Amino acid sequence: MPTARESLLDAAQAALHHLPWSGVRMVDVAAAAGLSRQTLYNEFGSKDGLARALLRREADAYLQGVDRLLDEVSGPVDPLVALAEWTVGQARTRPLLRALLTGCWGERLPEPRPVRMGTVPAGVPAQRRADAGLPAPAEVVALVRDRSLAVLGPYGVAASQGPGPYGQDVEEWSRNSADRCELAMRLALSCVIAPAADGVGTLVRRVVGPTPPPRPVPPSAFAGPSVPADGRPPGSTPVGPSAVGAPGGQCAEPES
Repeated sequence: MPTARESLLDAAQAALHHLPWSGVRMVDVAAAAGLSRQTLYNEFGSKDGLARALLRREADAYLQGVDRLLDEVSGPVDPLVALAEWTVGQARTRPLLRALLTGCWGERLPEPRPVRMGTVPAGVPAQRRADAGLPAPAEVVALVRDRSLAVLGPYGVAASQGPGPYGQDVEEWSRNSADRCELAMRLALSCVIAPAADGVGTLVRRVVGPTPPPRPVPPSAFAGPSVPADGRPPGSTPVGPSAVGAPGGQCAEPES
């Protein structure tokens, strides 16, 4: 059974499906949750406090989903692909998440406002956490990057044994793991705003996926043309001593 706080948050989020945030009334939220308005104010303090709590819950739900997904997918690239696809799909159906990830707040959404200076801290611990502020989009990227990096297993920062993708040294592969994790997340956010024609998964795999090392070039490819011991170019006609070096600097007559 949901707590009173969760019921109130559910009611507020349901109201956003039909009304802009400016049209959502505290008394209606309390009534929809089957609770008193006093209970609502005890939990959140104000409508701005309710907005901060609503957005804090959305951010927490997203990061918990990231953790679950990363636990289910393994490999050097597949977790990043799955995470990017999941993020884009969730942002399409969750307006609050889309705003959190992009920083683009529309008129219908509750844009987070900081707690006013001198305000008495909330008595509810969950509300104090919500009032502490939300992660900005760049901070969300960093949080997801660090989570991704921590679960990449033998291809992450702690690995030092065995071959990496395509036989690459694991240390060499993991050197750029943090950059790959962040780039995958930033590609996902770009596709939240401007969807990729081939899908974000294809894009992420193409950009951050392992590439085979170049094929070794045989040493013979760097060698010049072979030169015989007598110094003449290959394929040339031998020149006898009678044809050069004639006395008086004149060419010798060819022998009959």
